[in-house]
Amino acid sequence: MRNLNNYLMILLFAIISIMSCKKSTDSATSNLTPTNLQVYASASVDGTGIVGVTATADNAVSYIINYGNGDSVTVNSGIANYQYTLSGTNTYTITVTAVSSTGLSVQQAVNVGVYVKGGSGKLFWSDEFNTDGAPDTTKWGYDIGGGGWGNGELEYYTSSSSNSIIANGALKITAIKQDVSGSNYTSARLITKNKFNFAYGRVDVRAKLPSSVGTWPAIWMLGSNIDAVSWPNCGEIDIMEQKGGDKSKVYGTIHYPGHSGGGGIGSTTSITGASSDFHVYSLDWSPATIKMYVDNQLYFSFANSSSVPFNHNFFCILNLAMGGSFGGSVDPNFTSDAMLVDYVRVYK
Repeated sequence: MRNLNNYLMILLFAIISIMSCKKSTDSATSNLTPTNLQVYASASVDGTGIVGVTATADNAVSYIINYGNGDSVTVNSGIANYQYTLSGTNTYTITVTAVSSTGLSVQQAVNVGVYVKGGSGKLFWSDEFNTDGAPDTTKWGYDIGGGGWGNGELEYYTSSSSNSIIANGALKITAIKQDVSGSNYTSARLITKNKFNFAYGRVDVRAKLPSSVGTWPAIWMLGSNIDAVSWPNCGEIDIMEQKGGDKSKVYGTIHYPGHSGGGGIGSTTSITGASSDFHVYSLDWSPATIKMYVDNQLYFSFANSSSVPFNHNFFCILNLAMGGSFGGSVDPNFTSDAMLVDYVRVYK
């Protein structure tokens, strides 16, 4: 009887031990959370819009990849390819959720810039600035001179290679502190007037802006009928302007009779790294709307109509002004600074 009692005691102890171990194991398993999640996204540069995503994490058995445009996929390997189709260069936020066997998850997001050649629209006109030397004279001309340009600006625009040159795959427009014809600075203002004009479409301009106080970079358009009807009757579309004393935001504005000069209609958006990184400044223009974007993020929309002068041909302008009503006071230590333009693309 005593031996039986001892046997029962040992058996009971073993059962309790097994249950305790199982409970501990179950608890550890139920709290299994993915760790060390790392996400990489690489976009093709050939215009196909293909992006490869690779995600790794400890304790993960599957990965949910959200492509930032409404599409998503679940993969066990953490590796997937995806093809975007929206034309032009756009920035997407790809979010990856790593999931463990117990359903617990962690998440990480990365931004990726994607270039789609043509895509949903057809490339109508472009300059990629891939040939070193002077800008293509079949595409660009120059506004030459000083006198303030109606805004109290301080620069004298030239066609000199010291003020505008293509090198290393980009157009470089440089403002320089030098006295020419009564102006204290020189720069360049390139125009497609009488060479290329269009009505409606999407414009993408990838550019890096100057950092110096007092510089006024601009990517904009004027109505091609300006010589016949004058400004502001021709209409003006400012795709991007940056104020001389505030490099943390950019402006998108339209001007027309009743809304000229400081009375223009537009909006601003904050921007990080405008002087250290390239960003894509875009216009989406139709008979119904005029929209402005930075890196495909909409920040200004205007209802177009037959009552405003935005339903005829316009030409493009790239320039870097100094001072004036928008550029403001120039840094007294300024010597030179530049706006770099990677490309200008117009889609129809």
